[in-house]
Amino acid sequence: MENHNVSRHQYFYAVGISYRKADAAMRGKFSLSTEGRHDVLLQAQREGIESLLVVSTCNRTEIYGFAQHPFQLIKLLTDNSQGTVEEFQRVAFVYKNTEAINHVFRVGSGLDSQILGDFEIISQIKSGFTESKSLGLANAFLERLVNSVIQASKRIKNETGLSSGATSVSFASVQYIMNNVPDVQNKNILLFGTGKIGRNTCENLVKHTKNDHITLINRTKDKAEKIAGKFNLLVKDYDVLPLEIPKADVLIVATGAQTPTIDRDILMLKKPLLILDLSIPKNVDDDVKQLEGVTVVHLDDLSKITDDTLESRKSHIPAAEAIIAEIEEDFISWMNARKFAPTINALKEKLNTIKETELNFQRKKISNFDEEQAEIISQRIIHKITTHFANHLKERDTLVDESIEWIEKVFRIENTAK
Repeated sequence: MENHNVSRHQYFYAVGISYRKADAAMRGKFSLSTEGRHDVLLQAQREGIESLLVVSTCNRTEIYGFAQHPFQLIKLLTDNSQGTVEEFQRVAFVYKNTEAINHVFRVGSGLDSQILGDFEIISQIKSGFTESKSLGLANAFLERLVNSVIQASKRIKNETGLSSGATSVSFASVQYIMNNVPDVQNKNILLFGTGKIGRNTCENLVKHTKNDHITLINRTKDKAEKIAGKFNLLVKDYDVLPLEIPKADVLIVATGAQTPTIDRDILMLKKPLLILDLSIPKNVDDDVKQLEGVTVVHLDDLSKITDDTLESRKSHIPAAEAIIAEIEEDFISWMNARKFAPTINALKEKLNTIKETELNFQRKKISNFDEEQAEIISQRIIHKITTHFANHLKERDTLVDESIEWIEKVFRIENTAK
């Protein structure tokens, strides 16, 4: 495979785990909280990594960055999560250079989402990049890549039907409730956790169920009150959670805790309860399933729900992939030009040195030497030669690194930008 590394000693990698090979329990081990993601970035700084982006959602935990070897990035993940290197090797992926670039495009564009066309991931990439940049861990390559992925995401959303309908993890949960809970508009729904998924779920609940018996609880009450104010919903203190759960017909758990927040000891039930766990790691303990009348549905179960909306989205995959290919090609052309520009400049200097040596020789040899005409012709030849090499290096099938090394070897030039 062609090496699309920015420097001769660093390669661009995408490493991590996702729903494709890791179940919810395993994803939970590698899940990174806000603090965990920040710790990864700080450790990367200490270890001299120049550019890094961290993404951790319910479906994936991934690191994109530059390293001499992917283990440098894998170690950042295992050092700051509950996952081990051995577990990572069983379920993870490692992509390098162009494969890594394409992976980032597919993730950011919703093609690699657990629910096809779910675009919530792009906001995670944006916020991750913002944090990396604030710590000086976003070089020009990473900034250009993220901006290109954002561009692809917008075009796919606007020009294709890949995101048609309102299908996402949050919507799938509401869809499940509507399909499995009779008379849903009159049921008591308790939403515990008002992070991004919790907020989106709340909006979908209000919009699609027409239910005004929705109560919000969050560890930080003011965050719940901001959301409740938009929809005139009820907010209760975190301390009364055990008292509110028995009143609920549906409990939605969307907290960001690293350990279960709901177990059988907290459930004092007198009627059936449907629990939807939208958290990674799981925030509902498995012992809850032992209780009579309790049904627990995890987001991995929700993602398997297929309907006409999801099926129709599949027909838009080729159009989405065509948009990615177009923008990705522009990015790689920019990347290659950025990479070979120093070599082309060095080649131009080398040819100018050869030119000066030859013109000096001809001045002494020819009495009526036309210096101005010779200079014009020489510069045109140099321009044609360097343009010829530049065009070769821009071609998609060109092995850029090998070609650069060949040019430098043949013309005996040294690229000081290495």
